[in-house]
Amino acid sequence: MLVVWDCVVMLLSQVLFFLLGWLFFMKQLFRDYEVHQRMVQILFSITFALSCTMFELIIFEILGVLEPTSRFLHWKLGLYLILFVLIVALPIYVSYSVLTSVPFDKSFNVFYISTFLHLMLFGIRRKWLLPLTFTSWMVFIYFFWKTGDPFPILSAKHGIFTIEQAISRVGVIGVTVMAVLSGFGAVNAPYCYMTIFMRPVGSVHIAQMERKLMHTMEMIVAKKRRLCLLEKEIAHSAFTRGSDSQSGLFQRLWGSVSFSSNSLKDQISSLNTEIVPLEELSRYLFLEVVELRNMKDRLDYSKTWQGQYFNVLGHFFSVYCMWKIFISTVNIVFDRVGKVDPVTRSIEIAVKYMGFQLDVRFWSQHVSFLLVGVIAVTSIRGLLITLTKFFYMLSSTKSSNLIVLLLAQIMGMYFVSSVLLMRMNMPHEYRSIITEVLGDLQFNFYHRWFDVMFLISALVSIAFLWLAHKQTPIMSES
Repeated sequence: MLVVWDCVVMLLSQVLFFLLGWLFFMKQLFRDYEVHQRMVQILFSITFALSCTMFELIIFEILGVLEPTSRFLHWKLGLYLILFVLIVALPIYVSYSVLTSVPFDKSFNVFYISTFLHLMLFGIRRKWLLPLTFTSWMVFIYFFWKTGDPFPILSAKHGIFTIEQAISRVGVIGVTVMAVLSGFGAVNAPYCYMTIFMRPVGSVHIAQMERKLMHTMEMIVAKKRRLCLLEKEIAHSAFTRGSDSQSGLFQRLWGSVSFSSNSLKDQISSLNTEIVPLEELSRYLFLEVVELRNMKDRLDYSKTWQGQYFNVLGHFFSVYCMWKIFISTVNIVFDRVGKVDPVTRSIEIAVKYMGFQLDVRFWSQHVSFLLVGVIAVTSIRGLLITLTKFFYMLSSTKSSNLIVLLLAQIMGMYFVSSVLLMRMNMPHEYRSIITEVLGDLQFNFYHRWFDVMFLISALVSIAFLWLAHKQTPIMSES
């Protein structure tokens, strides 16, 4: 009876997570798009639900919710399902979506491709869609498998068709994504929030740039108006010549009319040559005005109470960034990986060196629960915010479904890797279930790989932001 109740609890929680993923898809990702494929929405929501379920099972493990056998069963089931989605379902549907977006009719002449390529694409029929999809998936499997070859991620005793083979490769990709995002975020957060990095922007300078933009737009409008008049004049001259009879007077005037027509064409060509750089200048000025207004808004926001709070938070992140870079360098140089989780270690220090009378097991359990909960919530929230930014930056009405599928792939790998790395933040008695479920992986390698990629990402981000900050001019009121 308890097993049935445990299954009901897990089913209801997964339905809730699925609905949350569905809501995020509709209200956040696709709020500006009306056309979307239902299967894309289902796959995204399933990936989100299975990812959240893993965090839920970690919390259940710490709190002792559900029977141990039920937790292990749902761990295995959830892990197999998310691996199936990441390795089979999503790649196959991505391949299918790409192939179905290729037109197969004779109207395929948009890109002016060669005749050979045109005939080749025209020769592909719908009956080849499934074989091509399967072939594309096999290519993905080949490169996915090769991902794990350069890394010591498995023991030699594992066979080819084991769950460890899949998890280890998903872990490499996911840990890389996590480390790159973490490194950039640790550097970008203080850069965005700290007032010391904000350039002073004056309202006078913004007004000057707006006047330049308006003057450029007026010049473009005037030249395009002149261009339309010249084209209309040429069309009228051609119509007049066509309606006139071949009289002697027309023959005498033909030379002057031809000369006038050539002169008009030269003027049109000259106007087109002048309009193109003006349009480029207008785009540059528009982006400059937008950037200046954003900087002005950031300065105004930094003077509010909330802005000052984020300024203090930026100082904290800057200290964290320097510490993380330092500790990652130490870990890489000395090949060091922590053996005791931070919570238990902190409580042991408090008991041993500060004289506090604490129950280490009791407090490590409850503080670990809070820490894991905070990590889970912030990881989910942070990744969703990042995915939303990437989606709006890359997507269009034609590519939005494909971008969502790729983001779902990244999201699933990210969360699987989060569970893999979160194991180190848990006391030993709670690590056993994760170790048993994930298999005999080289967990220390993933922590070292995270440190390496975090360090590279942070240093590259520092260099990039330093160059961008150095090239930004100082704009004052004067």
